[in-house]
Amino acid sequence: MAKKLKIALIGYGKMGKMIEQIALGRGHDIICTLSHMSSANDWKAISKADVAIEFTKPDSAVENIKKCFASNVPVVVGTTGWYEKLDEIKSICLKDKQALVTASNFSIGVNLFFHVNKILAQAMENLPEYNVEIEEIHHTQKLDAPSGTAITIAEGILSELRRKINWKLDTEMTSAADLSIKSIRTDDVPGTHTVKYSSSIDDIEIKHIAHNRSGFATGAVVAAEWLSDKKGTFNMSDIIGF
Repeated sequence: MAKKLKIALIGYGKMGKMIEQIALGRGHDIICTLSHMSSANDWKAISKADVAIEFTKPDSAVENIKKCFASNVPVVVGTTGWYEKLDEIKSICLKDKQALVTASNFSIGVNLFFHVNKILAQAMENLPEYNVEIEEIHHTQKLDAPSGTAITIAEGILSELRRKINWKLDTEMTSAADLSIKSIRTDDVPGTHTVKYSSSIDDIEIKHIAHNRSGFATGAVVAAEWLSDKKGTFNMSDIIGF
């Protein structure tokens, strides 16, 4: 049983509320909930937290992370769409001896999917007759496309499959060396990701279907439990132990 934590929630939408429910169910305390509406005075409460969990929007995530670092509070970040600044944030984290976990998806099942995806891509390296593509489907409230999860899947494939050079949205494809990602937005879909290898003979697919958001929320709380007494930058592979 993990030690009881004082958790600060940054972002209190559907995901924040689910994280709160799971954290309380695991015996932790939520000491504050913060958002873009919170005042500077409200943010002072974070200094009493053992760890913060951040699920907001791409345009506010970086500033939220820096506020956690300034308060000497480890932070688990589930927001995606800001990763062009990830190297900068990691550098600040290491320089200031802070603690950070980032993940495009905190679901344990999705991270198992990432692992299997790389193994399958490695097996396909010498089978050029198979073309590969990715499809992701999410709810209409998801702001970034492709999803951070789809990008992580693409990066896993690109690391093993030399005939693919870059990932691109399917509407932006220019070369056979491009790895296609199709992004679909529809109502009430927590997240579905499919990797499909196609040849003239057959198709091979691996798919992850999230039935609800609880897997993401549970993984974020598990990450917070793991991070609370550490320094450095980490991801879900570190936590799961791949």
